[in-house]
Amino acid sequence: MGDPFRDQPFPRGALLGAGALLALALISVGAGRQLGVGVVATPEPIPATSRELRFEDRDDGAVVVRDAGDDAVVAVLEPGNEGFIRGVLRGLARERRSHNVGPEPPFVLLRSATGELFLEDPQTGRRISLSAFGPTNSGAFARLLEAEPESFSSASANQNAQGG
Repeated sequence: MGDPFRDQPFPRGALLGAGALLALALISVGAGRQLGVGVVATPEPIPATSRELRFEDRDDGAVVVRDAGDDAVVAVLEPGNEGFIRGVLRGLARERRSHNVGPEPPFVLLRSATGELFLEDPQTGRRISLSAFGPTNSGAFARLLEAEPESFSSASANQNAQGG
């Protein structure tokens, strides 16, 4: 059996049409990127409240949260507690290491005028919308924003949540 299409050339019009469609798609994508068509930009949050915080690891696995303004201890996150805060900080610390930035510069925790909560790293330009992770997770950071010095520890927060 032979090839029934051997003597028939591929339709030239179909090839030209496919080439034109491909060129139009590439031109449209390039123009869209240059002109910003279809780009969604997140506006800068207008801070209503903010606090600069430093996070220090202790040898026993706890994390000490300090107010960068007066170096007062805001919270002590005991080992095994506050997993969401620890996870967010691990990600930010990894990014700082890739930018050759140490743990000394503070992060900025802010609540916008619309009530959203953000954690910013001015050193890397990274901003995380904590409100996107739900009220329980963002609430862990909200307590740090509102805490008086030495008034918050993850151990006491867990005891209060368990009714003890």
